[in-house]
Amino acid sequence: MPNSKSLFVLFCFVIFQVTTASGQTLTLKEAIKKSLENYGSIKAKGNNLKASQTGPEQVNKDFLPNVVLSAQQNYGTINGQNGPMYGLGGFGVASSGLPLPEQNWSSAFGSLYLANFNWEAYTFGRKKERLNLAQAIINRDSSDVVQEQFQHQVRVASAYLNLLAAQRIVIAQQKNLDRALVFKSTAVTRATNGLIAGVDSSLAGAEVSNARISLIRARDLEQEQANRLSVLMGIPAREFVLDSAFITRIPRFIKEGGSPGQSKHPLLSFYQNRIEVNNQNIKYTERLKYPTLLVFGIIQTRGSGFKSNYAVDQTAYSHSYFDAAIPSRGNYILGAGITWNITSLTRTNTQIKSQYFISQALKDEYELVDQQLKAQMQLSDAKIKNALSTYQEVPLQLQAAQEAYQQKTALYKNGLATLVDVTQTLYALNRAETDRDIAYNNVWQALLLKAAASDDLGVFLNEL
Repeated sequence: MPNSKSLFVLFCFVIFQVTTASGQTLTLKEAIKKSLENYGSIKAKGNNLKASQTGPEQVNKDFLPNVVLSAQQNYGTINGQNGPMYGLGGFGVASSGLPLPEQNWSSAFGSLYLANFNWEAYTFGRKKERLNLAQAIINRDSSDVVQEQFQHQVRVASAYLNLLAAQRIVIAQQKNLDRALVFKSTAVTRATNGLIAGVDSSLAGAEVSNARISLIRARDLEQEQANRLSVLMGIPAREFVLDSAFITRIPRFIKEGGSPGQSKHPLLSFYQNRIEVNNQNIKYTERLKYPTLLVFGIIQTRGSGFKSNYAVDQTAYSHSYFDAAIPSRGNYILGAGITWNITSLTRTNTQIKSQYFISQALKDEYELVDQQLKAQMQLSDAKIKNALSTYQEVPLQLQAAQEAYQQKTALYKNGLATLVDVTQTLYALNRAETDRDIAYNNVWQALLLKAAASDDLGVFLNEL
């Protein structure tokens, strides 16, 4: 049994590990990596791709020859009758025998062994077009996975930045509450000593309550953004310690005035592959107009408990199962044939007409997405410009607000300023600090928007 000292050391080690794990900083790249591994829609699209990748193999197997083996043993009568007969719905008795003048109930065993072979030897290009269609579906599903991964990385990065902004706002509101508490303490002390009116201490208390409410709202926003990031990462909701080092600087890409690459956007590639799938489906449907060349063969053997002279002697039969189980007669058929459903021409033309309209609809959707991406690119340039302008103004606003707050606070302590003057500077300083944190974040959000509108998310990730 371990002694108490060993247990204490083990307990301390466990506590240290849990504390370290809970306080571990989550970088943006780690968040994106985990999200790509865990998020449900990406897993689903990956499984859809695996399913479509089996398509070509399935097509090849569908066009293999059909080989059917059959064996049966029966017991019954063989009364025959002159006249036509059709097994409506597949039901009928295939009994062969003499058309005797009256019914008899002589019964014996019978057996049938059959091997059937048929093969669509030539399909006038139908197999080739089905293979092309299967490959087009693979390309579509593959591009669907790529575009989903691309867009999800953008969503995770945006949620990460939003959570960073929310956490910075919480810090700013906490500072504002601390200043309000100091201000309230000063006002209460001065009011107690009769230096100012008692109403000032009440107003200072109201400012503290207002600061607390603002802090609660900021924490509520932080919790919402943390929950959203957890969902996007595919993990249980929890608090995050984020890497905020990069958010305090301007990306080098923006400083240098770079521009992203011009290769095709993953979303456009996906929409283009959707069009290709439908176009390939049209080609396959057109092949349904053509006939099919068949090669077939059948080998059949039969056994019967009725003897060959049963026609003249109705007692020439046996009730023994083994007399009928061993085949005594056999036949084979080899042949080739061609089938062509003429009415399929009309049906196929209607299907093709419908698919042409579907292709046009898919092209319209492609054009819409292309226009949206171009508009998003222009918007991102404007947002970067505006975010930089705000970023340059924020230090001036913050410095002025800090100086005004310090000045009004000093004047108030010496009885040279009113409570309203101090309150206004308190608001101005809180707004300046919030604007600073948001301005830094907006620069990165604008860069992310530009990376999302282009095809190069590395423009954003390489700046981290």
